Amino acid sequence: MQRIAVVGCGGSGKPHVAREVARLIGASVTHLDAEYFDSEWRPLPMDQFASRQRELVTSDRWVIDGNYNSTLEIRLRAADTVIFMDLPTATCLRGIVGRQVRHGHGQDRDNGVFNRITFDVVRYALSYRRKMRPRVLAKIAESAPHARLIVLTSRRATTAFLAELGEEPVMLDGTPVRP
Repeated sequence: MQRIAVVGCGGSGKPHVAREVARLIGASVTHLDAEYFDSEWRPLPMDQFASRQRELVTSDRWVIDGNYNSTLEIRLRAADTVIFMDLPTATCLRGIVGRQVRHGHGQDRDNGVFNRITFDVVRYALSYRRKMRPRVLAKIAESAPHARLIVLTSRRATTAFLAELGEEPVMLDGTPVRP
């Protein structure tokens, strides 16, 4: 695990998983919301956003969290591992509300939290399993058949995965190192 794409529904815990995995394997972490939005919630033009991702995936070690279906293939083709946060809709909605309670309205570039609950965010979460999930899984199958796929289906499974990863030695230049 050197180049990891973390994808899934809003509220599933992508930034948390990305931060923890990056810490455990000694890699940099990029939250795509921080790349896409500025402090005034203005989006980066899509061609510039795609170009930025192409630059990010040239590194030897990285963890990138975020869906952005239109540019997902860039990350999937370069990833050796894909972590798919496939949590139930109710869990994701609780995650969105919990993020609002913990962080308020706004953004925190350091921890990947871009919190803005709108009707569109809630509608996206409500329809994710039916609409986006099949598209994301198809893109993973098409663009990342070479990658290890880790599917996390609950908070408990996520906690167990992170604990297990923390027990595995990390390989740096062929040498095992404990996190």
